[in-house]
Amino acid sequence: MFIRRTITNSRKTDQAYYTYRLVEGIRTGSVVKQTTLLNLGSHFDVPQADWPALAARIDALLHGQAALQLEPLSEAVETIAQRCAAQLIALQSIEKPEASPATTAEPSDAGRFQEVDLDSIEMVRPRSVGVEHAALSAMRQCGFEDKLAELGFNRPQIAAAVGNIIGRMAHPGSELATHAWLQKRSALGELIDFDFEAMDLNRLYRASDALYKHRDALQDHLFGAAKSVFGFTDTVTLYDLTNTYFEGIAAGVGKAARGRSKEKRSDCPLVTLAVVLDGSGFVRRSRVFAGNASEPQTLQEMLTGLSAPKGAAVVMDAGIATEANLAWLKTHGYHYVVVSRKRERQFDPEMASEVQTAGDVTIKIHRVVDADNGEAHLYCHSPAREQKDRAIDDAKSSRFEATLQKLADGLGKSTGAKAIDKVTEKIGRAKQKYARAAQHYQINVVPDESGKNVAALTWEKHVKQGSAAMYPGVYCLRTTLIDLDDATLWRTYTMLTNLESVFRSLKTDLGLRPVYHQVERRVEGHLFISVLAYHFVHTLRLQLKAQGIDDAWESLRETLAGQQRITTTLQRRDGRAVHVRKATRPEPHQQKIAEMLGLAANPGGTHRAVI
Repeated sequence: MFIRRTITNSRKTDQAYYTYRLVEGIRTGSVVKQTTLLNLGSHFDVPQADWPALAARIDALLHGQAALQLEPLSEAVETIAQRCAAQLIALQSIEKPEASPATTAEPSDAGRFQEVDLDSIEMVRPRSVGVEHAALSAMRQCGFEDKLAELGFNRPQIAAAVGNIIGRMAHPGSELATHAWLQKRSALGELIDFDFEAMDLNRLYRASDALYKHRDALQDHLFGAAKSVFGFTDTVTLYDLTNTYFEGIAAGVGKAARGRSKEKRSDCPLVTLAVVLDGSGFVRRSRVFAGNASEPQTLQEMLTGLSAPKGAAVVMDAGIATEANLAWLKTHGYHYVVVSRKRERQFDPEMASEVQTAGDVTIKIHRVVDADNGEAHLYCHSPAREQKDRAIDDAKSSRFEATLQKLADGLGKSTGAKAIDKVTEKIGRAKQKYARAAQHYQINVVPDESGKNVAALTWEKHVKQGSAAMYPGVYCLRTTLIDLDDATLWRTYTMLTNLESVFRSLKTDLGLRPVYHQVERRVEGHLFISVLAYHFVHTLRLQLKAQGIDDAWESLRETLAGQQRITTTLQRRDGRAVHVRKATRPEPHQQKIAEMLGLAANPGGTHRAVI
């Protein structure tokens, strides 16, 4: 076995270039024939001095003599040897016996039973396959690969796109991290018959660009496929925003801007991702905005041209529910269910209806209809929220009063603040710090005879009418769906909180943060990959939830990642080696998930070769 350099002419340019091949000489009688075992390509960059050692190492690996290494090899050369040996074993497991005279795969029936040396057993090339198998099944249910082909993606581009997305699902990180994962840790390439170890990193970046270029077509296709798979119809529309921060100054990214970070990373430039969700939890549309984008100002752009059904309802939180946005929704034929931005509350238990939650908790709802504006205000009382509100109010009030008491005690001490301006300044700071509690206090500062110092400091608490402290546990919903009953409206709103917890997987489990790119199109592509990954994660989670498993994706991913594909090598009595590559047997919790998703227990199948 040796490596040979060959001159080849390009069919397109008719220019000569070198290719490299792994060749084996076979003697038949007095004639020696050379057979190409593996084409190493034109970018084979191993120094020629290392070729003999590389060829010898590949031969040893093929014949189950991996431990017999006469001279140490560099890590790069050893990696290439392992990869070439794995490719040859894979080829032997699918080729006909006569395809390679030197290394013949035995017939399948005879190959099942072998006399081997148990002490020679080796298990090599472990690669994760469980998450990849589940993710690929979700993709194929949605016809994702076919859609990419329809959009003009060739086979390597489709493989890179699939690798980007499944990498984000299984091993969240940057495209650089995904590239390393695909090459060294994942068996995804075996499932889609693509050699990721030979793929250049730039192909992943270009695939990211191409995916983002077709974002509207892909999102429309995936949402339509989800409707077909799950049989749901368009329900309500939910709107949410999140942001992510950059590692680096992001000078080349126009949308990178300072703003309020949801990860408390306001020291870094930010970029904002806005997403419109259907009530089923699937993404209808996503867009990338500047890091300092105002939530209310993005709503109209996101909903314009969405082709929502007439009379569709939009559910969103108070941050986006400005009067201008609500007026725009009415004008364009939308209904809405939102948290009121008004601070004043009211609640009359005698006029309230009762609604049972999924957890058998009673929620009381007092409806007030504003006929002039065509709205209903639902003042909802939750016992759990009341307990929480009271605890917060008591804590804030105690701290505020303790601050006032400390100021009052300081008036009688030589080191305490006494000047009116100093005391007033400290009171102002306390009001700012404990604003929720301070609104209920009347504070009296009594000056001394000189009018310069404070003689006494007193306060009284009077709970403000219509405040949260007056009605603990009460929050207000505004809606134009005045014909619906209280229970239906409340459950419609709770879809927002339920989906926020589902959507959290995009923010926390799918590599959204941070962003390392310094080019704007790459930033948007990185975020869009996470959006696509979320679609397939949500597909899997809905299928499992229908059968009683409601685990977070992080937990499901950890469970599935335990299944690996491994090559087991043993030596036969006649000196030949038996190589068997297959997935590990799924453990009970993995098997349960696989059965629910209709997945094969041995992803990738079994490949046997005798060399």
